[in-house]
Amino acid sequence: MGKKAAIIKGDGIGPEIVDSMLKVLKACNTQTELILCEAGSEQWEKYGGETYIPDATMKILENSDAGFKGPTTTIPKPNSPRSVAVTLRQKFDLYTNIRPIKTYKRITPDKTLDFVCFREATEGLYTGIEFKVSDDAAIAIRKITRQGSSRFINSAVSWAKKYHMNKMVAITKRNILKVTDGIFWEEVEKASKANPGIAIEELYIDNMTQQLVIKPEQFNGSVLISTNLFMDIISELASGIIGSIGLVYSANMGDKFAMFEAAHGSAPSFKGLNKVNPTAAVLSGAWMVEYLGETHIRDAIFAATDQVINEGKYVTFDIGGSATTTQMTDAIIEIAKQKLRK
Repeated sequence: MGKKAAIIKGDGIGPEIVDSMLKVLKACNTQTELILCEAGSEQWEKYGGETYIPDATMKILENSDAGFKGPTTTIPKPNSPRSVAVTLRQKFDLYTNIRPIKTYKRITPDKTLDFVCFREATEGLYTGIEFKVSDDAAIAIRKITRQGSSRFINSAVSWAKKYHMNKMVAITKRNILKVTDGIFWEEVEKASKANPGIAIEELYIDNMTQQLVIKPEQFNGSVLISTNLFMDIISELASGIIGSIGLVYSANMGDKFAMFEAAHGSAPSFKGLNKVNPTAAVLSGAWMVEYLGETHIRDAIFAATDQVINEGKYVTFDIGGSATTTQMTDAIIEIAKQKLRK
């Protein structure tokens, strides 16, 4: 039986970059069945409901082997639904969010970076437990569990072993958040004792942001790990250092399901202009088909994208070019097809 992937086009620029991703996968002759479905605030504003994800879409996701989510808009008002990403992470228990950070020679000639950001994705402040204690005060709960920390840290250890990385850097604020980050750090130490080949280091979140700006190369070959909000911030900062968040691809992994997405948002002001960078979506899609067994397609797309970006002829405005989304996508397709023919 062929593998199935549910594809959510999303909001804003989502449909354009998801179309690029689909076009690349189809040109590379993927055998994965790609099933389109709707989710996000644009369809919610049209049809309403309790959630941004219609029941029909949830059914398709439940019957698929993996999912791809285009960027979706989350309306920042108290009574609007929870974000699509948070909802899906909690529904499918996708507890690890992974964002590899890698530079391209042409974009950052003065820096060569290669590390990965691992973010716990079901706990922390993103559990969304908030309540008012008066009209003028409210409390949010940061929930950290031993089980949640342990399985997340073990997934980072597995990655480190698979890709021969010998260090994990844990980002905490344990001097202040002694109990919650205390549990997290204890689980890091436990994983370290069980895996003596992997060194561990702890950096406080405020120092980490400074270190990442001043000397990011020190993290090469490391897996950076942290709780939900801290790593959300750190991975965003890291994407700025490599030149554009339009380059950062990501996966949300659980034990039985995975959802892939570009790390950037829906950028509604760019909608329909055919000018945004398709890289993050294209590479996330390539990672998805690798997860579903098509490693050769992933390798061809990654190599082609690398070549297109470093040649600089058909690249979008955010990385120093003037190509349209479509032109950059087509350039990636041409090279990927050549690589698959070899």
